Amino acid sequence: MNFSSWPKLLVVDVEGNGTNPPDLVEAAALPLLDGRPDTSTAGAWLVHPPRPVTAFATRVHGLTNDALANCPSWEEVADEARTLLDGAWICAHNAHVDYRVLSAHLPTWEPAGVLDTLRLAKATCTGLPSYSLDALIEHLQPDLTHAPAQRHRATYDAYATAQLLITMAGHYDTWDQLTAVAVPPGLPGSPEPEKEATLW
Repeated sequence: MNFSSWPKLLVVDVEGNGTNPPDLVEAAALPLLDGRPDTSTAGAWLVHPPRPVTAFATRVHGLTNDALANCPSWEEVADEARTLLDGAWICAHNAHVDYRVLSAHLPTWEPAGVLDTLRLAKATCTGLPSYSLDALIEHLQPDLTHAPAQRHRATYDAYATAQLLITMAGHYDTWDQLTAVAVPPGLPGSPEPEKEATLW
């Protein structure tokens, strides 16, 4: 795979407050540069949500209401996030979720395309009993030596997803081959747009 042929791409991850729909409490956007995570230009935002973090959400990512009390609101960081993401492809694990949450928080933003490492893994690593992020980390053994924070924090999960993407991309010769299997139908960048419902 010739990584220099890739368009601008950022691996993203979001963590929510546990409500439905969720409010963001953390977001990370990690650029890939020549096949490597570029942490020097990454964006990471801790956010004080408008509604409290649920106990369940805190058990998942470890972020408490007290820890977020003095963090900026999403409105205060949204322009910075949008500037970093504008014009870029994004990648996430189970990308429908991250795409939906980011789109809700950035109403006029649209990525150039969306890669899903969950979809990519099912095509690349067939026969696994699980395709969770943890299962893929165990199976593919990506280098997470320099991963920030810890599992279930946005910066760590974005870094781990980036390393999984890079590892699996090696099974494909071209960007077009990769996107053909990694872009979910109906999301931006899909070679097979979701078919519109037709009334008969």
